[in-house]
Amino acid sequence: MNKSSGEKPSGIYYSDYLQLDKLLGAQELESAKVGSPVHDEMLFIITHQTYELWFKQIVYELDAVIDVFDDPIVEDKKMGRVLHLLARIRKILRVLVQQIDIIESITPHDFLEFRDLLIPASGFQSTLFKQIEIKLGIKRIHRIAADCEFFKSRLTKEDLHQLDELETKQTIHELTDRWLARMPFLKFQEFDFWTQYKSSVEKMLKHDQEIIEGNATLTDREKQFQINDLTITRTKFDSIFFEDKYKQLREEGHFRLSHQGFLGALFVNLYRDEPMMYAGFRYLTQLVEIDELMTNWRQRHAVMVQRMLGTKIGTGGSSGHDYLSATTANNRAFTDLFNISTYLIPREDLPVLPEELTRALGFFFRGDKQRLEALEKNK
Repeated sequence: MNKSSGEKPSGIYYSDYLQLDKLLGAQELESAKVGSPVHDEMLFIITHQTYELWFKQIVYELDAVIDVFDDPIVEDKKMGRVLHLLARIRKILRVLVQQIDIIESITPHDFLEFRDLLIPASGFQSTLFKQIEIKLGIKRIHRIAADCEFFKSRLTKEDLHQLDELETKQTIHELTDRWLARMPFLKFQEFDFWTQYKSSVEKMLKHDQEIIEGNATLTDREKQFQINDLTITRTKFDSIFFEDKYKQLREEGHFRLSHQGFLGALFVNLYRDEPMMYAGFRYLTQLVEIDELMTNWRQRHAVMVQRMLGTKIGTGGSSGHDYLSATTANNRAFTDLFNISTYLIPREDLPVLPEELTRALGFFFRGDKQRLEALEKNK
């Protein structure tokens, strides 16, 4: 094509592909409708629209992860893709946390110029954010009473129906629990991980008690304090040693993973150095980091709201900062994975895995074994 002819390039055009007319024309200032436009309302709108676009991308990535884990068998070759997508979500969430710095450039006084025009709209009504929470594993039954009430009173019937439908689907938490519960290495031939692990824990706790009792630098009161602390630690281990006790605590809300799923997660974390376990360990770590970043975002958002509103009621009718702080503490999907560190034991105390199990957990092929045996014979 002759560049000097003035003709448009063939194929799709940049602004058409991105629908920029629609996208860049979607900022309507409420202040301009009732009088003079308030300058900072533009930034407020664009920031929240950007949030929604990133929320949509996160939902898109979570759906791809769910598709993989929804299969009866999670193929090992797909784990690399899953880890890549979760890493992308983490990067997006970091951007969302940092983005609060931008909206905080609006001063509380400037926000007052258009705040009342937003009522009763509220960030709580972001159904995409609610979809992220639900897909990760935070369903209505896991929310505090005020959060559940806001579902009923602040969302349209259409949005509420959409979220209700979503709650009937499998979440990443549920699918991960199912995946962990199928861990094939907890019992391998004559090796029983659970029995060996309990024995190692008992040995560790006994050793800790001997150290406390033999420490001449401690007073009797200090020794008793540390022994009491050790007793609490023993009680925590007992909560996972006995399945009936674990189930009772799970019913009371202290655990969310099934007993078998929790053991699977513990095994993955204890033996993460084994080649077959490392991808699983990275997967669980990514979930923890996503949960942490979601919490960081909620915390930053709550502090930002307090800065903007003080103790005023939020535009959506909530108690503002207090409500956001309560949901921040409660709305976490993977607390069991955070708490798994309670049950880790030093590497030197880990049960020694049988040779055949070690081979099963490694990348040791029959051909390699035959070559090694031939080398041994030729020495």
